[in-house]
Order: sequence, then structure tokens, then C-alpha cells
Amino acid sequence: MTREKAQARREHLQKMRAEQRRKERRAALLMWGAGGFVIVLLVGLVGFYLVKQAKETSLDAVASFKYEGGQHVWKTVSYKETPPAGGEHNNYWQQCAVYDKPIHSEHAVHSLEHGAIWITYRPDLPKAKVDALKKVATSTGQQDYMLVSPFPNLGSPIVVSSWNHQLKLDDPEDPKLGAFIKKYQNGPDTPEPGSTCGGEYAITTTADQAALPPEPKADQQTPMETISPSPTQSK
Repeated sequence: MTREKAQARREHLQKMRAEQRRKERRAALLMWGAGGFVIVLLVGLVGFYLVKQAKETSLDAVASFKYEGGQHVWKTVSYKETPPAGGEHNNYWQQCAVYDKPIHSEHAVHSLEHGAIWITYRPDLPKAKVDALKKVATSTGQQDYMLVSPFPNLGSPIVVSSWNHQLKLDDPEDPKLGAFIKKYQNGPDTPEPGSTCGGEYAITTTADQAALPPEPKADQQTPMETISPSPTQSK
């Protein structure tokens, strides 16, 4: 092989190697570019989900009040809010449960004082929505501190209340309902945390079944506040 042919061969091999390196670099860039795109896409999707979830469960619309606890009375109370979220209330509290008829606000507010959540809804709310509301109420939070009842003349289809906090909703499946329950049930604003929403002094009747109890005479026993032994938990 002549010197010229050998030189041509070396130059040809160098060109082939250079071309191969260019192809490898291009393939690597494409691979890293695709991987980077996937990572950016995943980060974007996660960020979108988190922002969406935060927006759906935002409690910015919660109205807050400043009622002091311990205001026990025997009279009918005229409340500023519908339904009430604190203030004066009857000496007897309402048994925490799901009711199909309205209950006395004076008893329900006492339950709020003990840490309960009170979910109220318009009496004409469609049955499917009432059923969905009850499903949320019976599967979220502490059931020993959950009160559900219809309430006439509500400003919204559904109103959920705790002591000093209230949120109006249209849909029983709104994620804000569960977020409200988890945040405010037996929350830091509860005047008497741990007090039972049951027991022998709890009212189990609805407003149409019994009037507010009269003030007891001097020799009659009055309700005794007790601590709930073991409130039930659910997700």
C-alpha cells in the first residue's frame, strides 16, 4: 500500500469516527431532552394537582365569629346567624347524631361548645344530595361529635358550623366540607373540649317532639358536664 493510500485510509477512518461521535452526541441529547421533558411534565402535573387540591379544599370562605363559651340559659335565644355558630344556649346539649327533622338551635349550640360539627341543610334538598351529605357526615371525623339536621330558611343549600366558624356550601360532595370537619371539629376554639355530646343529659328529641326544657326548680338536678371517655375516630 502506497503512502498516499494509507493516508487516505486514515482520513476516511477519522471521518467515520467523527460522524459516529456526532450521532452518539445527538442521540444522547435527544435522550436527555426527552427525559427532561418527562420530568418537567411530571413536575407540572404534580404542581397542577397540588394547586387544584389546595383550591378545592381552601377554607378562605369560612366566616368566623367571637362568641364566648359558658353562656347557659333556659330561654329561647334569638341568634344573629342562621344557623347559629355560638352564643347563648340551653343547659342541655343535643345528642350528636343524624336527624331527619329540625332540632332546637339552643341544644345544638351547646353541642358546638363541646366540640361538635353541626351540618345543616335545607328541608327541600333533593334526597340524593341528603344521602350524599349523610355519607360524608358518617365517614369523616369523630362520629361522637357529629350533628346533622335539616334547618328551615338557610341562605345556602348546606351550612356547616363549629363553634365560632361557619361555611356555606352548595354541593354535599364539595371537598371543603371534609376539610372543614377535619380542621374545626374539637378544634382550638372549642370552649369545652372533650365534653361529651351524649350521656344521660343529652337531648335526643327533635324540635317537633319536645319543647325546650323549663328552668328546673331549686330542688331539681341540673345537667352535669362530663368528659367523653373515648370519642370514636374515622377518616
